[in-house]
Amino acid sequence: MTPRLDMIGIVVSDMAASLAFYRRLGLDVPADSEELPHVETALPGGPRIAWDTEESIRGIDPSWTRPAGGNRVELAFLCDSPAEVDALYAELTGAGHEGHLKPWDAFWGQRYAVVLDPDGSGISLFAPSEPSSAPSDPAAPSDPAA
Repeated sequence: MTPRLDMIGIVVSDMAASLAFYRRLGLDVPADSEELPHVETALPGGPRIAWDTEESIRGIDPSWTRPAGGNRVELAFLCDSPAEVDALYAELTGAGHEGHLKPWDAFWGQRYAVVLDPDGSGISLFAPSEPSSAPSDPAAPSDPAA
């Protein structure tokens, strides 16, 4: 049997703040779970995402310490359009979450932004850039039927 990715785990300092953030990103987080030490939900396609409080993790691994100077996890959320990247970034930063990279048209062909979750992890928001109205090959015919 080949192992398969089944769950993404996030260690959080404040469960309620973290769950509220991820709900804003559209994750179906169980209601009334803000006071629990462990929360999880299924993602589309099968994998799960879970949040554990720092105290919960220390109960499993007493030697665990909070990471310093880096992300605890990095997730990337695909948006339907460049406009959705901009709108979601504005919604999250408007709700008080720290923006790390304002939306921009990345050289690799995406509208891209990064906002920090309540624990300071970078969460990427991206969408394919809008297709150019001009043909990429100036010698290409402009009539698709040609």
